[in-house]
Amino acid sequence: MKYYAERICSLIAAMLLIQTLYYKFMAAPESVYIFSTLRIEPFGRIGIGLLELIATWLLLFRKTSLVGAVFGLGIIIGAIFAHIFILGIEVQNDGGKLFGMAIVILVLCSTVVILQKEKLILFIRNLK
Repeated sequence: MKYYAERICSLIAAMLLIQTLYYKFMAAPESVYIFSTLRIEPFGRIGIGLLELIATWLLLFRKTSLVGAVFGLGIIIGAIFAHIFILGIEVQNDGGKLFGMAIVILVLCSTVVILQKEKLILFIRNLK
């Protein structure tokens, strides 16, 4: 059961992350607005897009999904902070859709990390 829950959470998180890549890489007006407001357009938009692509790829496979989830958490926590402190919950009258999607990705990636905590603990112990 734990295996299926982890796989479902990983795959849904990957699907949500990959949806935003088109907007970032094709310089959609919404994406350009967000990164211009954050003062990191265009390099931040493209760079974060590449990081999201890597996280998505890692989430797709069971052996690397923990790394992808940790990577995804780092990216999405930054996005949530940007929404809370700079952009606002609602960006360009989207009804908070982007912020809501970020929260869902946060929950999904956190769930993947929690479900694989033994693997994470082993990794941390081997660092010492």
